[in-house]
Amino acid sequence: MLRECCGVAALALVVPLSAAAETRCEHVLKALSADLADATCVESADLTTNNPGTTPGDNSLPGLPAFAFTPQTDRATIAPVAANRTPITRVVPGLQIDARIAADPLGQGRFLLRLPNDWNGKLVVAGASGTRSEFNGDFAWSDYVVQQGYAYASQNKGTLNLFLTTAADPLGCRLNPVTPVYVHFYDNDPGQEFTRWTDFMLAAAEIARDGVKAGYGKSPGYTYAVGTSNGGYQVRRAMETAPKLFDGGVDWEGTFIDAQPPNLLTDLPPAVLNFPDYVASGYNAGSTAAKNIQAAGYAPDIVNPDPATPTTKSLWQNYSNSFWEVTQCQWQKRFDPTYDTYGSGTGTYNYVSRLSKSDVGAQVAAPANSGQIQRPLITVAGTMDSLLPIDHHARAYARKVQAALDAAAHGADKKRPAYRLYEVQNGNHIETYQTAFPQLELIEPHAQRAFDLLVQQVERGVALPPDQCIPRGGSISAAPAQPGHCASLLAP
Repeated sequence: MLRECCGVAALALVVPLSAAAETRCEHVLKALSADLADATCVESADLTTNNPGTTPGDNSLPGLPAFAFTPQTDRATIAPVAANRTPITRVVPGLQIDARIAADPLGQGRFLLRLPNDWNGKLVVAGASGTRSEFNGDFAWSDYVVQQGYAYASQNKGTLNLFLTTAADPLGCRLNPVTPVYVHFYDNDPGQEFTRWTDFMLAAAEIARDGVKAGYGKSPGYTYAVGTSNGGYQVRRAMETAPKLFDGGVDWEGTFIDAQPPNLLTDLPPAVLNFPDYVASGYNAGSTAAKNIQAAGYAPDIVNPDPATPTTKSLWQNYSNSFWEVTQCQWQKRFDPTYDTYGSGTGTYNYVSRLSKSDVGAQVAAPANSGQIQRPLITVAGTMDSLLPIDHHARAYARKVQAALDAAAHGADKKRPAYRLYEVQNGNHIETYQTAFPQLELIEPHAQRAFDLLVQQVERGVALPPDQCIPRGGSISAAPAQPGHCASLLAP
């Protein structure tokens, strides 16, 4: 832990911002001076992304190589195309603070806090997907909640993004199997164990609560966690480990980490190994290669002819180009660094056989999800996720939560926090892929709706709608037509 976890502070009745001798920014920065370094605070005319100054430019931190800090790119990685992003209907003036987290010995942990003037008394703390910055949720989460008056905080899991390198770098990862471009992820460096991801989520909540108290004169009445992909993992760990900090969470397409297969290190190699043969088959869904990829847990491919060119658009091709091999390399080098990534092969990596040859099992177990949630949690996931297959991630985590809740019900603790899994029919890990593949459905509106439902449950005791499959064009329903899991991963 970066800071000692603490309970809710007593409410202060006098708003300290009335002190004439210092500005609001000065007052909040003084309160956070022990927690933050290199902090900047601005009185923002608008905390939404309609204000160009809300999200800094890529490569705007001095002294870092290109691609280490990419806020503008990061905010678009989980959001849909511009026409479908969170509607912005009002100006939200307030304070914006961006800084390093002083307690991070590596000096990479970053923190963002937005304090709208028209505060609703509550706080939202966001996780970050991939290896993205604290600005990752600006389109998908910040724009949504600050317009409702929530204070908003985020962090970067204690790691910068990546930089270009070469094949000679022992921690270098090839972007995809057919490119000579290699990148070096900061989170594969010494001291960057993935267990830090939980620490920084909790630290951000603690610092944000102190900032809220300094800014408004009282602590937040409720604190919620939201996050996507690896940020969704952070939300799950927050609900598992920090009930005094958080009142509930929404996990959008979270990564499930478990030392027992299946996991990312069992799923990704078969996809990497079989994809070239699948392409050679002419994208034949009946080919052995396609069957092997689906047997690894993946939803079927979507193949669309491109009328403008003689090429074929394949959803799996997008994932092969951008995610499959580079993610397998990143995680393997973190958890099993003695494996010869490109000499022995990315597609032939065998997690089960490596359990007896390395300490990969113990390494993966360290940040693993327990499923022992202590606060209400909603998971929203798409059936067509071709990075984190739904049965091996969203549904696997739901099974783990259910097992933990059942065990608690038979023990001394009879309290059972609410948990729901809302599956989005044809939902996909990357929202922008819908442009090329209109068969896909956006998850963002359902994740935002799930947040509103969570708030109603926590604050007013309104029962959450049951687990369900959200049909194409549909919404979360109190009486779903398809309760439980979606019957098929791809629907017409």
